[in-house]
Amino acid sequence: MIGELFTIFFTFFKIGLFTFGGGYATIPLIREEVLTNGWLTEGEFLNFIAVAESTPGPIAVNMATFVGSSQHDILGAIVATLGVILPSFIIILIIASVLQNVLKLAGVKWALNGIKPTVAGLIIATGITMFLTVIFGVKTVSDSFDFNWVSLVIFGVVAITSILVKLFRKKELSPIILIIISAVLGIILYSI
Repeated sequence: MIGELFTIFFTFFKIGLFTFGGGYATIPLIREEVLTNGWLTEGEFLNFIAVAESTPGPIAVNMATFVGSSQHDILGAIVATLGVILPSFIIILIIASVLQNVLKLAGVKWALNGIKPTVAGLIIATGITMFLTVIFGVKTVSDSFDFNWVSLVIFGVVAITSILVKLFRKKELSPIILIIISAVLGIILYSI
């Protein structure tokens, strides 16, 4: 059990250490590690993303907590959560105490500017992967299409609602409202 907890901690420590660009950029890394280690199936992983996005807090921390919990209950959740937040904590401490002017250095600015397109690419790739998996059931290149009309209807209603509110009210609809609409539609349509 200690070895498994160390593996969970080290896995999420790596994810926390090498993720730039916020929580959504962690999703491809978490997916790869979770599926490689056999901790979750693809379907379970997608469900964990939905729950992690619906609960308060950063998605990376929520995902680490949920994955850790699925493996070793509360102790697994604590270990995984510590693993994902510790790198940021350590880096911020170092920057705050020793390297206060590091962000002013030209090399650091160039490195961060170079990382931005990669983060955008990771987020777009995650969105495309989730769309293909949820709507068409495609997980690998060799999979055949297994069309899920309920997911497409929910996606369409949420997208159209969001666009119409933005057009007519000139402001964006709260993500909380969109999540509630999705949940209600899911309950109704999947129970039919």
